[in-house]
Amino acid sequence: MQIFENLETIASPFKNAVVTIGNFDGVHIGHQALFHEVIKIADKMDGTSVAMTFEPHPLRVLTKNNHPPLITLYEQKLELIEKSGLDVLICVPFTREFAAVSATSFIRDILMDRIGMKAVVVGKDYTFGKNREGNLDLLKQLGDQYGFEVFVLDWIRGANTVESRSSSTIIRELVMEGQMEKAEKLLGRNYQIRGTVISGRNRGGKTLGFPTANIKLYDELCPKTGVYAVTVELEDGRKLKGVANIGYSPTFNDHVFTVEVHILDFNESIYNQKIRVNFIHRIRDEKKFSDISELSAQIKKDVKTAQNILSL
Repeated sequence: MQIFENLETIASPFKNAVVTIGNFDGVHIGHQALFHEVIKIADKMDGTSVAMTFEPHPLRVLTKNNHPPLITLYEQKLELIEKSGLDVLICVPFTREFAAVSATSFIRDILMDRIGMKAVVVGKDYTFGKNREGNLDLLKQLGDQYGFEVFVLDWIRGANTVESRSSSTIIRELVMEGQMEKAEKLLGRNYQIRGTVISGRNRGGKTLGFPTANIKLYDELCPKTGVYAVTVELEDGRKLKGVANIGYSPTFNDHVFTVEVHILDFNESIYNQKIRVNFIHRIRDEKKFSDISELSAQIKKDVKTAQNILSL
């Protein structure tokens, strides 16, 4: 996949470009459906499959501190989109000047003249241009005027879910509620956080008998406090099983937010490594225990529960 991080680096229009446009936060099953449709149509047209996204997220530019945490930061979003099999990804730097581009100018000057768009694939709620003045009716009108096809996809919902559609807003809420299985159905994968292993308070192995990797998070969206069955991906590509605790260690009265992972059957030093943690199932709430021995006994139960969940 070719990646262009601004429009100016595109030397010439792409051949028969089939385009989808969006923020694609989470790169969930709805976004994936758009990408697959783009690829399918481009193949029929002997064309180029193209996705356009924006960095930073437009709400970061257009609102002050009134934006939700991102499900996927830029690095992960690019990785996930690349897995879709698209030919081209264009990441437009989003500025107030770009936000002021009219709907017609966006279609004519950018999508058609610069990118070579011959067809566009969008969702039912797609809007575009200054103040979101462009809607599906205008898009179809401009398609007739300028000679490109418009394909509108219906909502995509996860299998065996009550949610009417897959959306970034719904997924964000599910993650913050700790409903990891429901989030997985809408994401098409387990929710993942990334971070660097840093020095903790040296209590996991010495005090409790369960050494933990203390993680300095990169991500903005963190699951609800509690204990989770997880898998852990190391820098060398190994994927291991573990138990994660998210919260404030109430038994120790720390009142400091931490994300810690006990990796099962593992005793190597991984300080300063960048790791990825995939959340499978929320085991229980975080709670305050009467003493360290009671906490240690509960962690032993949590490990057994996680082993059972992760062996399924």
